[in-house]
Amino acid sequence: MTSPSVTWPRRTRRLVLRPYRADADRLLQIRNQPDVWRWLLRTEVDPAAFTKAWADGVADPLDHSAVVELDGAVIGWCSIEVQDGMGQDEAGPSPRSEGLLGYIFDTAYAGHGYAKEAAASMVAAAFDELGLHRVTAGCFADNTPSWKIMESLGMRREQHGVEDSWHAELGWLDGYTYAILDREWAARAEPAPTAVAAVR
Repeated sequence: MTSPSVTWPRRTRRLVLRPYRADADRLLQIRNQPDVWRWLLRTEVDPAAFTKAWADGVADPLDHSAVVELDGAVIGWCSIEVQDGMGQDEAGPSPRSEGLLGYIFDTAYAGHGYAKEAAASMVAAAFDELGLHRVTAGCFADNTPSWKIMESLGMRREQHGVEDSWHAELGWLDGYTYAILDREWAARAEPAPTAVAAVR
């Protein structure tokens, strides 16, 4: 059975989300900013492995990663990684039903709502195009900007893991897990405007 896919490019009010096109150098530059990697599990990444992962992801039907552009400049990326829900791989419904949301953005563009705008587009794609049942996301508890994005999307905090996340330089840190269901996303979406006939 063919896996569902996302239609690219995706356009928001200000951004274009598109597939990877040999953007590894720019994406690695963003990923290696100190105010970015301090919130990641690994502070360092092998450039060759990083490039290969992006190239391999293009052909992976479960990896829906998008490079994010603002006026033609690459400012970050967003992703939905499709996976089985708990217990689904044994006896649950098919196809896979859960998506893991991720996003990383150049700190020079922080504070303008770009990450929220891109993440919202990816969550919409997860439900509307991939047909997923649930989208989850996680971050360190101290990463306030990240969990505020999740909450702004209507995601609920489902777990506060006490020292459940290992950071390469900071040791054990608390983590948050967030999630939203397809029906919850649909309920929060604004209804489409309806045409009103002119009364004469």
